[in-house]
Amino acid sequence: MTGTVKFFNASKGYGFITNDETGQDIFVHVTSLNGETLNEGDKVEYVEEEGKKGTVAGQVQIL
Repeated sequence: MTGTVKFFNASKGYGFITNDETGQDIFVHVTSLNGETLNEGDKVEYVEEEGKKGTVAGQVQIL
């Protein structure tokens, strides 16, 4: 899946990605970033995974 970073707070370690196809926001946690830092507007590729409170973005990579 691909999307655009809507919001990311590096100090708190989480944010949201807007899915390019559905327009829905998906939660992303710093542990899914492989050491990268996200910025608002970054284009990313990710895998949807099941988290404790629903679907989350995993294996996030900046395109």
